Amino acid sequence: MTAIGARKTSGERGFVIVAVLWILAALTSLAMIFAAYLSASTRAIAVNETALQTEALVSASLELTAYQLALADERTKPPNGAFHFRMDDANVQVAFTSEAARIDLNLAPKEMLAGLFTALGADKDAALEYADRVVGWRTRPVPGSANEEEARYNSAGYSPRQAPFVHVNELALVVGLPAALAERALPFVTVFNGSPDVDPTIAAPEVIEAMPEKSANKQDPFGGSSAPPNAARPASQPPDAAKKDASTATSPCYRVETTIRFRNGRRTTSEVVIAMGDKAEPYRVLSWQEDIAPRNVVSRRGST
Repeated sequence: MTAIGARKTSGERGFVIVAVLWILAALTSLAMIFAAYLSASTRAIAVNETALQTEALVSASLELTAYQLALADERTKPPNGAFHFRMDDANVQVAFTSEAARIDLNLAPKEMLAGLFTALGADKDAALEYADRVVGWRTRPVPGSANEEEARYNSAGYSPRQAPFVHVNELALVVGLPAALAERALPFVTVFNGSPDVDPTIAAPEVIEAMPEKSANKQDPFGGSSAPPNAARPASQPPDAAKKDASTATSPCYRVETTIRFRNGRRTTSEVVIAMGDKAEPYRVLSWQEDIAPRNVVSRRGST
């Protein structure tokens, strides 16, 4: 009986040892899971803190931009400008440009749209067809008539908006327009200009090239004349009168590009479009994009 009891006691001890080992393994796994959770939580908190800091710095850049623009009256309001400041251990570079530097997809004439596509490398005949499709996308159908534009989209599996563009990325949905060409056009178009014209003093060369040809008595944005070399200028018109008389588009909307460089070396660029308001509401945010690639295609001529 004593031997049998001893064997039972030894078996019980082995069972206890196995149970303890299982408990230790479970505790080890729990500790590893908890450590991984803490690490992930720490990273998430750091990312969230950076995102909050970025949003605050971009908001500060918008406030300062709106303040600068609000100080000037309509006649002296700068079409573009730049400044920088330091805040929260970060260097912030800000550049703002009037949306009049870009072609408005909803208001630009077909000739200007075709000119832009041509400037971006499209054949002239193809560019005119692309411009027709852009106009067709934004034009409301005539009630009671055949909707030819919608018929063109049957094979694409969706219908054209036939209403104003709500975002420039809709350009990629225009049937027949090559995706690469639509992508190249994005830095030069907008839905916030509010005018069929552009301001050639701040527009990119591609936009200036897209503008309809000037009349014989008007100069181009670079100071040269579009008139033939032997064209006579009216005697009563001073040399710079044509340039002064040329209409310059203005827009209440501005595109603000904010580049933030943090102390840890991280860099981020945000692009926000604002519409200037009044004393009660100095500005409104129309579009906000973060972590974009810095765009230098828009000319900064005349910036401060």
